[in-house]
Amino acid sequence: MKILVLGSGAREHAIILSLRSEDAAHEIFAVPGNAGIAQDATLVDLDQLDGAAVAAFANEQHIDLVVVGPEAPLVAGVADVLRERGIPVFGPGRAAAQLEGSKTFAKRVMDAAGVPTGRAVRAASLDEVAAAFDALGAPHVVKADGLAAGKGVIVTADREEALAHAERYLPSGAVLIEEFLTGPEVSLFFLSDGDTVRALSPAQDFKRALDGDGGPNTGGMGAYSPLPWLADDFGSVDAFVAEVTETVAMPVVRQLDAEGTPFIGLLYAGLILTPDGVRVIEFNARFGDPETQVVLPRLRTPLSRLLLAAASGTLEDEPQPEFSDDVAITVVLASEGYPENAQTGRMIEGLAKAGSIEGVTIVHAATGAPDAPGGSLIATGGRVLNVVATGADFADARARAYEAIGRIALDGAHYRHDIAARVAE
Repeated sequence: MKILVLGSGAREHAIILSLRSEDAAHEIFAVPGNAGIAQDATLVDLDQLDGAAVAAFANEQHIDLVVVGPEAPLVAGVADVLRERGIPVFGPGRAAAQLEGSKTFAKRVMDAAGVPTGRAVRAASLDEVAAAFDALGAPHVVKADGLAAGKGVIVTADREEALAHAERYLPSGAVLIEEFLTGPEVSLFFLSDGDTVRALSPAQDFKRALDGDGGPNTGGMGAYSPLPWLADDFGSVDAFVAEVTETVAMPVVRQLDAEGTPFIGLLYAGLILTPDGVRVIEFNARFGDPETQVVLPRLRTPLSRLLLAAASGTLEDEPQPEFSDDVAITVVLASEGYPENAQTGRMIEGLAKAGSIEGVTIVHAATGAPDAPGGSLIATGGRVLNVVATGADFADARARAYEAIGRIALDGAHYRHDIAARVAE
């Protein structure tokens, strides 16, 4: 197949690596990509938010499938432009992508579909925010209504800190004040063709910057899959997936279809397992990052077949995806100062040594080539690399991942040391 992937992060690199592993004959293009992706795909100099330009390139190159990785092109309506021109695309249109683009929209759809979620209040002023705090109590959960690159949410018992967070985002629109829910969190991905869904394997990510879930929220500092502890409450991982499919994914897909905005792409359900049952924290309209980096290495079913079936409306003809019994973890290497003030432009060394460890893959999130020759790469963003390791068990995978990340040199970089530590005990 000839496949075009939009995006420039570790999620897109993971998608490309999965496609490449199933069939080396795939011809893969990436817009705009990064220095690591350039090793596995042909980079194309296009604006990924320009649907007309993307469609023109896809037609010119006879692309069989376009995969939209990040949220911004989805919310910008790039998938709509491609579909209007008859190009198969994996990714929802602008209207359905509001599941991620607007927290208020997502809550409305959940209410209409009867999906279990926490209480929420939309607030357009600081007075309304304060009133919502009084009504819902502490700890306070404040979410920017629109896209915020994974940094629009704060959970804190400090009322002043919560008010300050709300004040930061109110100039851009209303914020959502939500009920605080307790319990372990789970990420579950669903492929959807607008009518049928197929679930992937659950994963858990680590949002806080520091060990022990300390520090500020980030875009994600690591993840692991599968989640064997789900069997304790649900009998099996399969039973958990079946419950969420029935109570969350299918109701949302049916609701959006009934509203004339079918969801075609990846429905990401961010879940919390409360004492009162499973609740939805949020939806995303694309593969999650860094969970994709641990889900796809375990996927045995060809990814391209699943994505094309979803894009073509034939997902019902596909059996449930199959996964390896191996486990996978990823540890994110972040630049000094991330997430508040990431330092970029610094050299990265040791990637070949890290990637030589059995079961380890280096997935690039924000890397570039320096102007000076020499072959080394530089960090171009906050989350720079993902070290992904697979193994027969979590102890094995963790040992490989942390040995590999210890071989990488980036001045001032930091990473969490406790990814999947509890499940490895």
